[in-house]
Amino acid sequence: MTKTSGQTGSDGGTALPAATDVFWQWSRFSELTPDDLYAAVQLREAVFVVEQQCPYADADGRDPQAWHLLGWSEEQNGRSLVAYARIFEPGIRYTESSIGRVVTAPRVRGSGLGRALMAEALRRVESLVPGQPIKIAAQRRLERFYLDFGFRTVSEPYEDDGILHVDMLR
Repeated sequence: MTKTSGQTGSDGGTALPAATDVFWQWSRFSELTPDDLYAAVQLREAVFVVEQQCPYADADGRDPQAWHLLGWSEEQNGRSLVAYARIFEPGIRYTESSIGRVVTAPRVRGSGLGRALMAEALRRVESLVPGQPIKIAAQRRLERFYLDFGFRTVSEPYEDDGILHVDMLR
């Protein structure tokens, strides 16, 4: 994999991976290695708990029932997890299939990787359950991002772990 992005990271020197430089791993929980799982939990915790200052139980018991989409970037010192999403088939989290825990590493924000992650997650859901609706519980501040992917807001804003959310369907 070759890095082609001309953008630099927040430290001013590290090249950001272009969306095309990311290797997508699609795994069931039982297929994740301990290193894969550790990287996913570490990224989720760094963003959802620490950065967003939201102490909540990330280990919610749902990971074993989910598909896991991991976006890896090859770097000088090995691979690095830069994007992640958790996907459920219909009837597990909601009646519809769902995508959640959508996250990119802070150092790659602004590179287009969040959009690439969401597009890949939607492609994977479509391969599992073609033509079926998808439901998400979106952070309210990201509502516009999801509207751009064809989701529509189907609830009033509500608080979940101290952060405003809205339910959205596509």
